[in-house]
Amino acid sequence: MSRALVLFAHPCPESFSAALHETVVTRLTRAGWAVDDCDLNAEGFNPVLSEPERRGYHEVPENTAPVAAYVERVRAADALVMVFPVWNFGYPAILKGFLDRVFLPGVSFRLVDGKVKPNLTQIRKLAAVTTYGGTRTRALLVGDPPRKCVTRAVWHVCRPEKTRYLALYDMNRVTDAKRNAFLDKVGHEMEVF
Repeated sequence: MSRALVLFAHPCPESFSAALHETVVTRLTRAGWAVDDCDLNAEGFNPVLSEPERRGYHEVPENTAPVAAYVERVRAADALVMVFPVWNFGYPAILKGFLDRVFLPGVSFRLVDGKVKPNLTQIRKLAAVTTYGGTRTRALLVGDPPRKCVTRAVWHVCRPEKTRYLALYDMNRVTDAKRNAFLDKVGHEMEVF
């Protein structure tokens, strides 16, 4: 059975992001995936890269010791689904910290002659499910960093066969009908993922 790692980053269980997270987990499970549901806030993940971790960042394989359990979860995944809101045109700090602390040399990439080579190539499918407070135009005006980080940086270390970036924009003014339609879209995408 294929394994999907779902990285969820929102502290409030009543949030729309939490509803998206529930939809992702439910629909992936229904589609036959073994889901490793990693709720970063509920698990108390520490996003801060410490001084000793930074100093040992390039010391493979010792660099994985502080986050060994999370490294194993990433390495066991055939798919990665990130569920998060966009805050200040970026990832929530806990998700950014996860990538800083877990997507390490020897884990997500290898340095070969100073060049980054992908190292999570067992991840065949990559998806992000996210919301923005502002409009798509506003996100484009600032370069849409979260979209680029997922579809370029995370994509590069995985080189998946399938990538989906599912975003609901203008959450500050979105209607219930649009939220429900987006939940349906996300559910469908996860069932065919």
